[in-house]
Amino acid sequence: MDAGSYTSVSSEKMRSRMRSRAPLREVGSTVFIPPLRSSSLSNPLSRQSSADRFIPDRSAMDFDYALYALTESRKEKENSSSATASPSKEAYRKLLAETLLNNRTRILAFKSKPPTPTDGFLSGSTSDPLTSSSHLTKPKQRRYISQTAERTLDAPDLVDDYYLNLLDWGSSNVLSIALGNTVYLWNASNGSTSELVTIDEDVGPVTSVSWAPDGQHIAVGLNNSHIQLWDSTNSRLLRTLKGVHRSRVGSLAWNNNILTTGGMDGKIVNNDVRIRSHAIQTYRGHTQEVCGLKWSGSGQQLASGGNDNLLHIWDLSMSSSTPPPNQNQYVHRFEDHMAAVKALAWCPFQSNLLASGGGGSDRCIKFWNTHTGACLNSIDTGSQVCSLLWNKNERELLSSHGFTQNQLTLWKYPSMVKMAELTGHTSRVLFMAQSPDGCTVASAAGDETLRFWNVFGTPEVAKPVPKGNSVPFSSYNHIR
Repeated sequence: MDAGSYTSVSSEKMRSRMRSRAPLREVGSTVFIPPLRSSSLSNPLSRQSSADRFIPDRSAMDFDYALYALTESRKEKENSSSATASPSKEAYRKLLAETLLNNRTRILAFKSKPPTPTDGFLSGSTSDPLTSSSHLTKPKQRRYISQTAERTLDAPDLVDDYYLNLLDWGSSNVLSIALGNTVYLWNASNGSTSELVTIDEDVGPVTSVSWAPDGQHIAVGLNNSHIQLWDSTNSRLLRTLKGVHRSRVGSLAWNNNILTTGGMDGKIVNNDVRIRSHAIQTYRGHTQEVCGLKWSGSGQQLASGGNDNLLHIWDLSMSSSTPPPNQNQYVHRFEDHMAAVKALAWCPFQSNLLASGGGGSDRCIKFWNTHTGACLNSIDTGSQVCSLLWNKNERELLSSHGFTQNQLTLWKYPSMVKMAELTGHTSRVLFMAQSPDGCTVASAAGDETLRFWNVFGTPEVAKPVPKGNSVPFSSYNHIR
């Protein structure tokens, strides 16, 4: 179509089509065509000012004679020199011409491979340090990450409360989850389900669960401020901790024999479960409910997040049963989050690195150096951050989210590039737990489902998990 036909079209639709097609052509460019002849180059003898010798301007006869003298004398000299040239000189000229021709044809041409050595230290022997297979590094293959859950279990009556912690995976490969007033145990080795305890209506619902390091004992926090300690092997209640808090206990964290509890009253209490007077230390700093508690790998620092948008770092040596008035116990107090801080995760490969996630009004994942108190990075995820888990084998972080996508997002650390987004839940993914081998992640959401994701790789010895239909974890293939 030419320019005239473009101007004849007046509809807005055709103008939009022209604009969309604009990148396919070069706009405003013209083609330069050099002149085929030049007056200054039409006659080489007329450029007297740039000639290599002076020719006097006399007559036409003189011009012709001068041209004859110049050309004929040069030819005679060349003929005479060639007639008297020696055979060796002729051979040298021929060799020089062939060399120049070969060099011109070899420009930008591929070189032939050098011959394979037959002996010496480059012969490719197994003892050669330069060619040994042990020194050849193969490129690392990218891990396949499945976008769908490997297994989906029904979890009816799961309390949809952001501030609670109702899921944990113990070291004995048993998953515990609180559904309403009942705590269920799901054995990941054989897929069997058992009921640990059902709390009375006036005491429940269950507000938190946490496995002890031995994988046999489990702590259960209740809505009436009590904490129960159970032996899961015999389904036996060992003791009940009372008088620790004045309201529900929504967060629990173990540090060897110390059980740390966080309540709606804002208090954090260290309980030594071996002694009668179990409440040995108290941390005071939060003004609202404590919804996140995590001990560092060394057991020296405790991170706590609350509904007051605060994140505190406590040191084990600074705790006290009777803290002095007007004296801060915390090592660091971070006020950068703009919503409740529930998601907390200590880095497994850097002891002083902590990741924290904010609620719906914040939506950020922040990274902290707990030695210096510096905020290393902050990423706006676009949605409520409910839980965080580090990959134990790679520098990766997994986060679970609420509205609008209700997804799990895998991040590469420290670039924080998204590696995968796992979707399937139809409500906010409130809780996550990691298997003992560090490969599988269980997620529980407000849609009353429990899903298992092979997001961190494949275990070295994979044990088959038979499908079970036991209530309340009955497998199903539809979304309710």
